[in-house]
Amino acid sequence: GPRDSRVRGWFLLDSYLPTFILTITYLLSIWLGNKYMKNRPALSLRGILTLYNLAITLLSAYMLVELILSSWEGGYNLQCQNLDSAGEGDVRVAKVLWWYYFSKLVEFLDTIFFVLRKKTNQITFLHVYHHASMFNIWWCVLNWIPCGQSFFGPTLNSFIHILMYSYYGLSVFPSMHKYLWWKKYLTQAQLVQFVLTITHTLSAVVKPCGFPFGCLIFQSSYMMTLVILFLNFYIQTYRKKPVKKELQEKEVKNGFPKAHLIVANGMTDKKAQ
Repeated sequence: GPRDSRVRGWFLLDSYLPTFILTITYLLSIWLGNKYMKNRPALSLRGILTLYNLAITLLSAYMLVELILSSWEGGYNLQCQNLDSAGEGDVRVAKVLWWYYFSKLVEFLDTIFFVLRKKTNQITFLHVYHHASMFNIWWCVLNWIPCGQSFFGPTLNSFIHILMYSYYGLSVFPSMHKYLWWKKYLTQAQLVQFVLTITHTLSAVVKPCGFPFGCLIFQSSYMMTLVILFLNFYIQTYRKKPVKKELQEKEVKNGFPKAHLIVANGMTDKKAQ
């Protein structure tokens, strides 16, 4: 259908070309950046990272508060909300969601910082897929469904990002690492967020209110891909047995005492020889 006239003229929205070019630039920056940094020392960027994480945390806090207030002002129905019944409340929600879309562009810097710090193990398919797809999807959201039912996911995500970027900001300082025991709970919170968003989206399918059906199905399907990828990440990261524990169990199971054979990472211990 036609684009929503209420967002005509808003920065980056009238044409898809800038969003597409910025996404391609992002992907090329990862590839070229890794090649550039290959034989160069990793950068610290502690000061820049501190300011960056603080800025994203504050932006997320603003979006969370403003989404709650604007949806409340518009009398939004939590189960299902259409696109045009709240008047100025809808426009207020759309303005916050534009900032949400724009924040997905700013968050490309997450990956660029990984490249400059040579944290290539952090640049996974999940990471790049999530960052690149969200920016493009939200260009579509702002052009066709910039308010109504679209408010719920960003409200949850803004809350999660307050926790997440606070964690990232604190992790810049080595002295804080011993206090950052809650990383895996962030991933759990993200999974809960996706499930709640899917549930909220499908509630409008079960009891419709005029919000576009195709958008509801697409959003649910996309969120399912995030559930699968994040669940796989969680299992791979937090459910694997420690290497030493696995080796000890194998030694006991196979009846080989440690003094006779110690194998780790494909290397046989000298004492065993």
